[in-house]
Amino acid sequence: MVQTRSSSGIDLPSTPSATGRGATSALAADHADGTLRSRKPTGSSGRTPSSSLAEPSSSLATASWVYVPDTVTLVWLAISLPLVIWDTGYVLGRPLTMPGGALHWPIWSPYALYGEVDHIYGFKQWNARNGFTAAQGSLNLIETVLYLAYVYLWQAKGQLVAGAGVWPKGSARKGLVGRAAGWAVLLAFSSAVMTLSKTVLYWLNEYFSYFDNIGHNDLYSLIVLWIIPNGAWLVLPTYMIYKLGSEIIDALAITANDDLEE
Repeated sequence: MVQTRSSSGIDLPSTPSATGRGATSALAADHADGTLRSRKPTGSSGRTPSSSLAEPSSSLATASWVYVPDTVTLVWLAISLPLVIWDTGYVLGRPLTMPGGALHWPIWSPYALYGEVDHIYGFKQWNARNGFTAAQGSLNLIETVLYLAYVYLWQAKGQLVAGAGVWPKGSARKGLVGRAAGWAVLLAFSSAVMTLSKTVLYWLNEYFSYFDNIGHNDLYSLIVLWIIPNGAWLVLPTYMIYKLGSEIIDALAITANDDLEE
């Protein structure tokens, strides 16, 4: 969750803001356990200060934006990233990773079945020199690098944050502040848009090719082995786009309103 100057989970003692106008900061360090807690900053006039997303120069106490990844996002990345890396290895490693290839067993042996379910992954389209799958796999590399950069930034720069959006309630989780928070949200949002767009293209390719690669399946196989697995890459990235996009819009709206009040 992104916590801007308008969102607050816990009220703690504040420290002077870097604005020089008597505004209180959006973060305070808990000297007992080093945990950061968000609070709603107010200026001496009683309204929200117009200082925004600047990176604190010496400590986190002057930051005005806290980003704490929600549980759904973290669980989804923990599941999807290894699967996408595995899938990309198969696609870009063909024909060595296909049945009969030197690298097929044991890592990519499940693709013997999946190549029969979805011919875009099997010998039919490989022998036809269809480049769609390899092109998509190449985009998987970029998408994965962006997600890994997001995870690295969160792990390397994050500090414990307690407040709204952290589950279970009352616990703390690593969060990012200031410019690092902005970069994390940008990376995650961009990656999620890329994932969703790429998956929609994958589905539309089947539709406009008259289901040439999956139309031979019975209904049960189609639902269990194709629709449900591939549907997850529509639902969860859409959730991430909505979640992160809403936070970005809220942060920009708050900044705009503050500027108008100047």
